[in-house]
Amino acid sequence: MLGRGLRGPTTVTSDGAPGLINAINVCFPASIRIRCWFHRLANIRAKLPEESASQVLAHVYTVRDAPTLDAARAAADRLINTYRREYPAAVACFEDDIDALLAIHRVPVRHRIRVRTTNLAERSFVEERRRTKVIGRFTDERSAMKLVFATMIRAADRWCRVSISDPERHQLKLLRVELGLDPPPATADRKNHRRKNVAA
Repeated sequence: MLGRGLRGPTTVTSDGAPGLINAINVCFPASIRIRCWFHRLANIRAKLPEESASQVLAHVYTVRDAPTLDAARAAADRLINTYRREYPAAVACFEDDIDALLAIHRVPVRHRIRVRTTNLAERSFVEERRRTKVIGRFTDERSAMKLVFATMIRAADRWCRVSISDPERHQLKLLRVELGLDPPPATADRKNHRRKNVAA
């Protein structure tokens, strides 16, 4: 993707696979890596007894749905201090890679539901499997790739329908500058000015 001209993404969401995390850190070092909340919630739930799960998970949701990063960190500290002694395995799971888990709070509020899980990509895998099951065989690699690309285009269309307000667009631009993914606006303006002078 990088070889084909993909610019550095603002965020990259992944599960906890070490190889995938390493690849993200190598290929997109300036991007915000977000840990998938869907997988993490399932991991935490598996480490809790049935009778206490809903109560503890309510605290976890408070962290996930906090309005700001500072509020999320405060809620995370409360959860850890409240349950560390009683449910050490669940709390250790919550604390593992916590900075990536809380990274969703760096993007605009309305975007968090879109980037907090890998479900968009994984749903595409399900759709591909569902289609390939009923197809006896592919005539060649190109026909299989057409199916994969059709599924990915459909997923991308869903993302394109997400509305972005002007304040959110500005917030994302500032975030990209902060990450070093885009030049500061003044720098971009100077470059454009130089180009115009050269063209003249």
